[in-house]
Amino acid sequence: MTEIQKITLELLPNLDCGACGYKTCNDFANIVDKGEDELKKCIHIAGKLDDKSDLKACFICTKEDLGIGEKLNWKDNLQREFDFILDCFPNEPGPRETILPYNPALVKELGVKKGDVMIGRPMGMSCGCPVTHCGTVASVDARNGVIDWFVTGPLRPRSEGFIDIGYYVAQGYEGIIKESNKEITLGKRYWFMPRRCMLQWRHSGLVNAVTKLKDGSYKVRIEGLFIG
Repeated sequence: MTEIQKITLELLPNLDCGACGYKTCNDFANIVDKGEDELKKCIHIAGKLDDKSDLKACFICTKEDLGIGEKLNWKDNLQREFDFILDCFPNEPGPRETILPYNPALVKELGVKKGDVMIGRPMGMSCGCPVTHCGTVASVDARNGVIDWFVTGPLRPRSEGFIDIGYYVAQGYEGIIKESNKEITLGKRYWFMPRRCMLQWRHSGLVNAVTKLKDGSYKVRIEGLFIG
């Protein structure tokens, strides 16, 4: 593996979004040594790698174990400040999101169950994200129409098929905070960046459950969500 490939593997978001033309981030990393212009096909790092010195600088950050928040100078893709990075739980395929479909009856009608591959788009004040979300169902409350799922990239829906839940309201996120720019306090609203957000846009939410873990990180639940 070349040095450029190693750098790319560290920089890529592991979203497997397919926007570069390859099915996975790993497939994309395997072809970057064919030319520097290949790196620009990743929409998540394009514009940040204008020349090789920028690439070297990112590699130095990686070797010095700087977190993504510090690498981004605690600013999102639109240069707006945020307070912490929300990571997913260990051994889970993506961020854990609680959602309520605009038509909750669809949960029963479509027979949504744990393990199903699903797509939908958060709309309205809850989030208003312009990107269709894809993921795997973690649990279902059919009586109330509430779904917990792991939000991932579109690779599985493309290859395996999916249930389309349509528009939904994002009710909450659960995850781990390993990097923060402020003290995390129960009952406070923060700007935060979901680590695997394809747009790299900041979100806002109220921390309504928090547990400090032995390693100094925080397990949190965040509700009252909106983007921007």
